[in-house]
Order: sequence, then structure tokens, then C-alpha cells
Amino acid sequence: MKSAHIGSDFDGFLEEEGMLAECEAGAIQRVLAWQISCEMKRRRISRAKLASRMNTTLASLAPLFAPSDASLSLQLLERAALALGRKLKIELT
Repeated sequence: MKSAHIGSDFDGFLEEEGMLAECEAGAIQRVLAWQISCEMKRRRISRAKLASRMNTTLASLAPLFAPSDASLSLQLLERAALALGRKLKIELT
């Protein structure tokens, strides 16, 4: 019995199943949220303080810290980065 996926990679499997882009987007979102959380911890900035610096509410930050929330926008990421004194860098590779 020969399996169709022996020797293939996981990205190939996800692509075949039509799930690669969704999985990669989720992974990128989790990494960015983790980086923001690390920077907040390093600077000792709470979520409430971050929201204040961004002139927004805690509720509007929810997508930033919810790993499966598809409503996270580049604008929210950029505003959070700027509120932490950082820049958001996105590139195609």
C-alpha cells in the first residue's frame, strides 16, 4: 500500500488541501501578537496602557491577542507597533 503523501512535505499537503494560505496567515498573526506581547512585557506596558497610547479601547485590541481572530488588520498592528516605539515591517520573500 502506497501513501500519496510519503516523501512530500507538510506545506505541500496543506497546499493540496487548500489550507496553506490560511495556516500561514494564522502563524504570522500569532508570531506578531507574541512579538508585541514580548515588547509590552519588556517595557512593562499593560494592555490598558497600550490601548491608552493607541487612543483606543481594550475591546478594540482583542483581535491582536486572539490567535484565531481573522479581523486583525495591518492598521491595528501598525498602531500597536508605533505605540511601543517600534515599526511594523512586512515583506514578500
